Amino acid sequence: MKLSVVIPVYNEKNTIEEIIKRVLAVDLDAVEKELIVVDDASKDGTINILKDLEKVYPNVKFYYKPENKGKGDTLKVGFSHSTGDYVVVQDADLEYDPQDIKGLLRALEESKADVIYGSRFSGNYEDMSSLHYFGNKMLTIVTNLFFGVLLTDMETCYKLMPGDFVRKINIKSPRFDFEPEITAKILKAKLRIKEVPISYKGRSWSEGKHITWKDGFAAILTLVKFRFLD
Repeated sequence: MKLSVVIPVYNEKNTIEEIIKRVLAVDLDAVEKELIVVDDASKDGTINILKDLEKVYPNVKFYYKPENKGKGDTLKVGFSHSTGDYVVVQDADLEYDPQDIKGLLRALEESKADVIYGSRFSGNYEDMSSLHYFGNKMLTIVTNLFFGVLLTDMETCYKLMPGDFVRKINIKSPRFDFEPEITAKILKAKLRIKEVPISYKGRSWSEGKHITWKDGFAAILTLVKFRFLD
C-alpha cells in the first residue's frame, strides 16, 4: 500500500523543516510513503527554506502556489498531485505528532471502516484554548446532528482517506472550512468513519496559529451548505 502525506504550508518558517523531518522519520513498515509539500504563497521566508530543502530531500514533492488562497485550496493542489492508495493531511505547525499516523493505518487494517479520523478528545491534548475547545465541540455536535453520526472530533487534521476519493471530489471551500466540507462529503458518500485516539499540543496566537472565531461561523455555514444545499 502507498500513503500520500500532504503538508499545506503558510508562513511556517519556524517549524516546516522539523515537521518534514518528523514525517520522513515515521517507519510505516511495508507501507510506501509519499510526501507532498504545498506552499500557499508564504511571505515570511518559508519559501526560501523549502527551496533549500528540495536539495536535501529529492524524493519529497514541493509545489508553490503563486497566490495565497487558504488551506482548502492548498490541499486541493496537494491531493491532485498525490498517487497514494490513501491520503492523510499533516499540518506544518507541530501540533500533531506524525507518529500517530501509524495508529491510523493500524485501525484501517483492523476495522471495516473506509476512513480513519484521529480524535484529539479521545487521546491526549494540551494547550488548547477555551475558544478552540468549545468551538471544536460545537462543530462536532452540529455534524452529529446533521448526519446522524457519533464523532468526537470532526475538525481534526488527521483524516486518513481513500486516495481515489479525495482526487475525485471537487473541494469548494478555500480556507479552514475544508474540514466540515470533506466530512460532509465523506458521510454523504456513505463512507464509514472510525476514530482513534491521537495526541495534540496546541500553539498560541503569538506562535502563529492562523484559525480564528470567524472560521468557526464559516464552518457551520459550510455544514449547512453541504448537508442540505449541495
